[in-house]
Amino acid sequence: MPVNRQILLDNRPHGEASADNFKLVSTHTPALQDGQVLVRHHFLSLDPYMRGRMSDTKNYAQPQPLGETMIGGTVGEVLESRHPKFAIGDKVVGMGGWQEYSVADANTPGDLRKVDTAHVPLSAYLGAVGMPGVTAWYGLVKILEPQASQTMLVSAATGAVGSAFAALSKARGCRTVGIAGGPDKCKYAVDELGFDACIDYKIHQDAYSLSKAIDAECSNGVDGYFENVGGMILDAVMPRMNAFGRIAVCGMIAGYNGAPMPMTYPVLILRQRLKLQGFIVSEHMKVWPDALKELGTLFASGHLRPRETIAQGLESAPEAFIGLLKGKNLGKQLVKLVSP
Repeated sequence: MPVNRQILLDNRPHGEASADNFKLVSTHTPALQDGQVLVRHHFLSLDPYMRGRMSDTKNYAQPQPLGETMIGGTVGEVLESRHPKFAIGDKVVGMGGWQEYSVADANTPGDLRKVDTAHVPLSAYLGAVGMPGVTAWYGLVKILEPQASQTMLVSAATGAVGSAFAALSKARGCRTVGIAGGPDKCKYAVDELGFDACIDYKIHQDAYSLSKAIDAECSNGVDGYFENVGGMILDAVMPRMNAFGRIAVCGMIAGYNGAPMPMTYPVLILRQRLKLQGFIVSEHMKVWPDALKELGTLFASGHLRPRETIAQGLESAPEAFIGLLKGKNLGKQLVKLVSP
């Protein structure tokens, strides 16, 4: 069995996360038992939700235990199998964590899933045709309930979720507007992702200024808003929401370091009769097949082609993760774990 390099959560962050919170170790991969599969990871997914797991405060899921391999989605190749449904060479997606190899219990539903790489590259199953894509699908389809000609707005528009949101929203005939940080990201959102417009929040010093910019691009108001950020962004969007508008709350990255995020205009929830709903995509596994089917079709047809930001080698994961939290990535943030 191969020697396996792993990154553990060594200590919990106080305020911003740092590379010092992690520890790189090497260990021997255990021998397989009946029903288990050995996977060599090709790519590791880095996602904002991991920051919440690093803290021991109350959350929707248990905190990441100290001294254990960091949680994370992975795609890779089966190297050895003691399960009849998995063969050597199969390409698979799972939650292998921040390590180069994993031993998965193939009898556990959802622990490991075979994927077809004929039309969709392996890495895309961690982004556009994976959890982030399904997150965009669920928030849009099940909460925002888009109708043709309505206006859909999403923050963190050029990230993995926002990229998929654009293709899904445009496929439903909606005016689709993004919010992102910096002119390069906004140009990418319009030129490559298909957004009708993108607003650069970094040129606005307060919610009032940003809200005016949203009003200029969403002249008919906002019918559905997909929230990834919170804070000033949410305060800017709220006055632009139409009556009976819907807000899907997926993330609150502005508060992931523990700072409070009071809402300036909660009265608008009542006044505009808004629906505001948070969701965790792993709690809605029944929709995954339908979502993945549509996302795979959009990708194969070229209507969904988001970029990937790829760090090289397991040791690069901590710094790449910190960069993700600061918005340094364009599209899905991955770590490549195998040589070309």
